[in-house]
Amino acid sequence: MKILILGGTTEARELAERLTALGHDVTTSLAGRTRRPALPAGQLRVGKFGGVPGLVGYLKAAGVERLVDATHPYAGLISVNAVAAAQASGVPLVRYMRPAWDEPADAAWLHVPTIEAAAAALPPNAHGFITTGHQGLEYFVDRDDCRLVARLIEVPQIELGHMELLIDTPPHSLASERSLFDRYDFTHLVSKNSGGAATRAKLDVARERGATVIMVARPAYGPAHEVGTVDEAVAAVATH
Repeated sequence: MKILILGGTTEARELAERLTALGHDVTTSLAGRTRRPALPAGQLRVGKFGGVPGLVGYLKAAGVERLVDATHPYAGLISVNAVAAAQASGVPLVRYMRPAWDEPADAAWLHVPTIEAAAAALPPNAHGFITTGHQGLEYFVDRDDCRLVARLIEVPQIELGHMELLIDTPPHSLASERSLFDRYDFTHLVSKNSGGAATRAKLDVARERGATVIMVARPAYGPAHEVGTVDEAVAAVATH
């Protein structure tokens, strides 16, 4: 089959490799935010589609038979557009959604709906570890009453002002996260509930150190055949 994967995650690359090995014609689409992304098997497309009409046009012009949304759980607009484009084009949509992290019984995470709310939830004089990515950094820049460290994969396009920047790529080990917490004496960790093992260690160390975790809730997306593992995604592509 002709398959379009909306990618940008480790699981999307694994899915492209497995579907290509099964003989499918696979194209992975990347938004283009990362300068040197890890390349998936099959064909690669980089850049925006131009909203729902552009994605519908691409699906029809390319003869796509299956659309797979394997983007980050917080990818936002593209996941919303994928639902609308699948409905408009009649192309079946499979959504791989990485399972969320479970909150430990004694962790008492502070749950907030948005990144803006997360920035507002930091108390004055907090030592905050910001791990929510590029989007919404401006809200933390405004919190000059706190000592904040932002960890990103690439240098952001906005000025961070008083915030310290760490450039690092996951996975992050328990040892490296413990070293960071010891170095900065973080009182708060701000995170999205991305799931997966690559960035889980920060939550475990925050729990060890008694730091408050401010967890940004996942967006709500529209209807799709949703799966939680790559195995299930491979099977769903064939049967959905």
